Amino acid sequence: MGKPSTTAGLPDELRRRLGVPDAVVIGLGSMIGAGIFAALAPAAHAAGSGLLIGLTLAAVVAYCNATSSARLAARYPASGGTYVYGRERLGAFWGYLAGWAFVVGKTASCAAMALTVGSYVWPGQAHAVAVAAVVALTAVNYAGVQKSAVLTRVIVGVVLAVLAAVVVAALTSGASDAARLDVGDDATAGGVLQAAGLLFFAFAGYARIATLGEEVRDPARTIPRAIPIALGITLVVYAVVAVAVLTVLGADGLAQATAPLSDAARAAGADWLVPVVRAGAAVAALGSLLALILGVSRTTLAMARDRHLPHALAAVHPTFQVPHRAELAVGAVVAVLAATGDVRGAIGFSSFGVLAYYAVANASAWTLTPDEGRPARIVPAVGLAGCLVLAFALPAASVISGAAVLALGAAVYGVRRAVAARNS
Repeated sequence: MGKPSTTAGLPDELRRRLGVPDAVVIGLGSMIGAGIFAALAPAAHAAGSGLLIGLTLAAVVAYCNATSSARLAARYPASGGTYVYGRERLGAFWGYLAGWAFVVGKTASCAAMALTVGSYVWPGQAHAVAVAAVVALTAVNYAGVQKSAVLTRVIVGVVLAVLAAVVVAALTSGASDAARLDVGDDATAGGVLQAAGLLFFAFAGYARIATLGEEVRDPARTIPRAIPIALGITLVVYAVVAVAVLTVLGADGLAQATAPLSDAARAAGADWLVPVVRAGAAVAALGSLLALILGVSRTTLAMARDRHLPHALAAVHPTFQVPHRAELAVGAVVAVLAATGDVRGAIGFSSFGVLAYYAVANASAWTLTPDEGRPARIVPAVGLAGCLVLAFALPAASVISGAAVLALGAAVYGVRRAVAARNS
């Protein structure tokens, strides 16, 4: 079993240059991305008029996860996020399983974001555009995290401007009707939980700050401040956008929408806004993809250091001081998935993996002592229970494929341990 260690015992090879503003922006870039442009329709299909309840449940679980992650990241400010926390607090297996769930689930999410870019920029050549986007953003990350933070700041600004335009157009139009926000008989407990699980995909990004723990200045102060700030801003933005879209489309109209925010702009009589929304969605997906590649490569680095992945991936570039081999490997895998994959399947699969990852984070936070900055006991308890409930409330195909991949990861770990024990 792993034992708690001190911060001094963790590796410190990457350059610390991100302050609170940059860390917040990276978190926003991870959350306020393509999810809000795509997740509302399937969530409305599941929850009906209970959509806002589902959004609230997703927000509560996200808050618990963010709080647990922030406390752990302040104590263990190394690349890898919950892979490191699980290893240090619960033991090597749980850290490995969290890292496996994150890398596999988020690699699928990278492919989904890349395909979203392609579908908005050039629908007829979505796969080709997706691969080009992966190659370009992998190059940006390779050149150094500071450049990534600067580009992410620009992307977040553009996306927020587009969302604000949609909200204003919807709420000031004659088509807006507050009665459409009422919860009707079509809302069921199972549907609301499934919607919360789907909407969680749009929130999952705040811990990207924690996965960059080795590149943040004064992590004990920066990370616990940056994570809740980024999450709070995102919650407000999502709630306002969801309310605005519901008032013009209603739950039924939203459930049938193929491009919810574009349809909302059209229903509000703002046809001029539709191409702007399409462009904003593409930019948002690029922002999410940028931050996702950044986070997956850092967890890959941490797992490679411990030889759970090929040790060659643990190399840090002497000039750019980034995990360049991990970034190139992640970029290559995502490019292959983007060339051959399917968006909807990738999103459901990713959601299951990410919820499993945060379940380990909450279990790890439960083991902290008051002197180590443990949050109130109810926070990791609600977070752990919420992650498990939402994961198994997802569509059956997502649950089956996600559970199968986690089982495969556990089996690989067991085989490696058995081989190592036999050779020792």
